[in-house]
Order: sequence, then structure tokens, then C-alpha cells
Amino acid sequence: MTIKKITRLSMLLAISIVCSIIESFFPVLNGMIPGLKLGLANLAILVTLDLYGVKEAFFLSITRVILVALLRTGLFNVSFFFSLFGAIFSVLMMSLAYKSKLFSFVGISIVGSLSHSIGQIIAAVLFLGANMIHYLPVLLLFALPTGFFIGILSQKFLEYSVNILKEA
Repeated sequence: MTIKKITRLSMLLAISIVCSIIESFFPVLNGMIPGLKLGLANLAILVTLDLYGVKEAFFLSITRVILVALLRTGLFNVSFFFSLFGAIFSVLMMSLAYKSKLFSFVGISIVGSLSHSIGQIIAAVLFLGANMIHYLPVLLLFALPTGFFIGILSQKFLEYSVNILKEA
């Protein structure tokens, strides 16, 4: 791995951490639905998936979850596992969608958003009980527009950053 690649991945990691932390200060719908976020950190994961591949996107996503937990919520508590399960399932499904070449960039983002919600519900059921499954329809309903929004933002960010990287 070149120093240039390490530097760029580090910047993408920093972007995802900062987005995640900033986003945690602004609960969607005034915090009425626990765990509901825009998913701004996924912008960096999508860009990493496109520029560097599955392995790097997976590493970046897991590293972000761990570092944000260390900085904000703590390791190995319920919210950590919600984020971890969501991140793992999201990157796994986005990678499959990306490799299939059947989805646009926005479509891949929507798949990631839906998958993140499903991953969180799996963790919720495991840790808090089967009644948590009732949150799934609400989370999926909000995953569609947030996935669309993050997909558009990621596309624009990628277009902009590729132009900058070509000049570097």
C-alpha cells in the first residue's frame, strides 16, 4: 500500500468520523425514533468502495464504528453493537450490489441504508428482545430517502474529489 493511498484512506476515515460525530448532535425527528440518522458517514464509505474496493470500505467502516464508540458512546455497549451490526451488514450488502453492476451509485447507497437498518434491528432483537422488530418498518421507511440523499451527495463528492485527485 502506497503512502498516497494510506493518506487518502485516512482522510476518508476522518471525514466519516467527523460526519458521524456531528450527526449525533442533531437527532432526526427530534430523537423520537432511537437510532434514526441520515447516515452522513456512509458518504465516505461509498466513496471508498468506489475508489479502493470492498476490503478498504469494510476496514474503514469497522474502524469508524470503533473510533466513534471510543470518542462518544463507549465500546461494547448496546449502541456500539447496533452500529457494528449495521455497519457490517451495510458494507456487505453494498459490496454485493456494487459488484453486481445492477445498481446505480444511488441504488447502492439505498441498499446500504436499508441494510444498515436491518443490521441494527438484528442487534436490537439479539440484545433487547423480539419486540424490537416493530421498529423495522419505520427504519426502512426512513432508509429510502436518506439512502437516496447520501447517494446523491456521495456521487457529487466523488466527482469533485476525482477532479482534485487528478490534479494532485
